[in-house]
Amino acid sequence: MSEELDGKVAIVTGGASGLGAGLVRRFVAEGARVVIGDVEAERGAELAAELGGKAVFLRSDVTDVEQISALVDTAVHTFGGLHVMVNNAGVSGTMHRRFLDDDLADFDAVMRINVRAVMAGTRDAARHMAEHGGGSIINLTSIGGIQAGGGVQTYRASKAAVIQFTKSVAIELAHHEIRVNAIAPGNIRTAIVAKSASAEDRQRLDEFEEKIRAQMRADRPLKREGTVDDVAEAALYFATDRSRYVTGTVLPIDGGTVAGKVLARKENS
Repeated sequence: MSEELDGKVAIVTGGASGLGAGLVRRFVAEGARVVIGDVEAERGAELAAELGGKAVFLRSDVTDVEQISALVDTAVHTFGGLHVMVNNAGVSGTMHRRFLDDDLADFDAVMRINVRAVMAGTRDAARHMAEHGGGSIINLTSIGGIQAGGGVQTYRASKAAVIQFTKSVAIELAHHEIRVNAIAPGNIRTAIVAKSASAEDRQRLDEFEEKIRAQMRADRPLKREGTVDDVAEAALYFATDRSRYVTGTVLPIDGGTVAGKVLARKENS
């Protein structure tokens, strides 16, 4: 590793598992000290212990904006500052077969986590960064916020909101030398697909997930499947000075999925 984040302090919400844990590990490997925020206390504590003194875990529920503020306070008091904020925590919501069957029961919960928490995390990190020379804020959205489709409509709406918020706040915060960018993962194998299953689908979860994954593969121009490391590489770019002239952007990490539909592939003869 090149230690591109040597001397930097970062926060990763939802950092105990999945994409978040991948980002935490990559940041630490590059020299950063990281505050891990998550509701999964056992996993978060284990990850911090694995990484030694370069990471600390603070149990935090991002539906409570005061707990998001506490993450910033912890970064400053424990490591002496804050240079990178990653608003990664997110939920999918239940996938309904038809929108007409959607009771919108999970609307408030999805919006609190996927939108309000991102806004609060951006605001609280920026308040510190504005007084200390700037920094980088990275918001996790999804290709579901870029590309229209069926299924988890509340999730798609929330991720589209993150994109518009990211671009808008980037304009305002540029005055303080704060860069705000978004990463839009797609077709990355994490638990989020399984968590979107309805009660009916959950009874045959393996079949449900494989059906969704097969559709993702069919829609993806690049043959290989994306990994958590691919997302971590993008986050590292936005966190470092390599992106010092980049703000208000949305970077899909999706194997080309949002670029367009795949034409029928011909097998090599």
